[in-house]
Amino acid sequence: MLKFFNNNVANNNVNFIWKNSINNNKQQKVRLAFMKVFDIVIKHIVFYPTSGSLSYLWGFGSLAGLMLAVQLITGIILAMHFQPSASMAFESVLRIVNDVPSGWCLRAVHANGASFFFFVVYIHMGRGLYYGSLLGPRAWVWLTGLIIFLLMMGTGFIGYCLPWGQMSLWGATVITNLLSVLIWPLDIIIVEWLWGGFTVTGITLNRFFSLHYLLPFVILALVIAHFYFLHDISSGNPQGLEPTKDLAKLPFYTYFYNKDFAGFLLLMTLFLMVVAFYPTVLGHSDNFIKANPFVTPAHIVPEWYFLPFYAILRSISNKLLGVLAMLVGAALISLLTYVTFNLWLIDTEVKRSVADLPVSKIMYWLFVANFLFLGYIGACPIEEPYYELGQISAVIFFAYWLLLPFVMAVENMIIDQYFFKAYNGTTVDPRLTRFRVTV
Repeated sequence: MLKFFNNNVANNNVNFIWKNSINNNKQQKVRLAFMKVFDIVIKHIVFYPTSGSLSYLWGFGSLAGLMLAVQLITGIILAMHFQPSASMAFESVLRIVNDVPSGWCLRAVHANGASFFFFVVYIHMGRGLYYGSLLGPRAWVWLTGLIIFLLMMGTGFIGYCLPWGQMSLWGATVITNLLSVLIWPLDIIIVEWLWGGFTVTGITLNRFFSLHYLLPFVILALVIAHFYFLHDISSGNPQGLEPTKDLAKLPFYTYFYNKDFAGFLLLMTLFLMVVAFYPTVLGHSDNFIKANPFVTPAHIVPEWYFLPFYAILRSISNKLLGVLAMLVGAALISLLTYVTFNLWLIDTEVKRSVADLPVSKIMYWLFVANFLFLGYIGACPIEEPYYELGQISAVIFFAYWLLLPFVMAVENMIIDQYFFKAYNGTTVDPRLTRFRVTV
């Protein structure tokens, strides 16, 4: 009996030790995984080596991430109270504003946050174009950014339709009708599937709500990929120096935390001023009227961040060509220009951006002015002289993208020849032949 008891005790001790060893191994694996994650965070957020020449314009990427977080948090909370049906959507928005505690604030933050999100992203993309993000080796950084921008446009359009006001209904009708330019029978199949019937109804609204809830998480995943590709090759800088040549590097913390924090404070100050004092200034008055399929608004206008592309769409009388022009103008033209830059015309070893080339710099600022003018034209009624001015402005928009690679190639060639002559034909590192002309 004693022997049996001793054997049981021994076996229990062995089992106890074996189980403890398994638990210790699991804890050790969890601890190691946590340490790896912590090491990655510290490496890429705190001690990440960053060029000391970065200006405040490089902080707009962080501001875009901040606005994405604001939109995700407020959107999830609003989705708990919104009812995606044609009969209750407009009333549920009113109930959120009037009855839900702090609902007016949530709705104002989310609605105006979309405008500020696009504002920050437009500046972020403009800075990238100006300082040569189209040039290698940051291919995947630019490409993932373009995909994020396209998904943002789709998400923003769907979100604009959800309150189910007059502009929501008729904006959804106009834009979804654009899919009818597809080849038969895809046009009928896709349009009717999207509508859930033969016209825009509550079923359409329900599907839009599902997509509007899903797409921001897809954008978040792409933002993580965008961040990964950026840190894999390192950020660019105003001098155009690659990481191996840039000796003036500083840790991200605390130098650039201070710059980003200053940008956060300024953006949040402007944002909260709009939310608190002018919550409806960026909206359209017709969208405060419940959707009525029997009454068409006098002038259908999208949100301001779609106006330049809307102006391109309506400047072409042919429906198919107008849709193609709008899509090409949104992102594909910059993708094609990127391919032209990096495969055919521009030597990727010579990192001269628009900021370094005087003619290209003038063209860039004319392009920015023309883009803003397109936005103004998009908000005007379709009548003389706005229709003709929109056509001229659209031609200038596309001409810029078509001419820019050739102009930059010619300017690079002239600069190379000039410096070769200046140095009596000696071989000079192209990165040392950079110069900056202030316009």
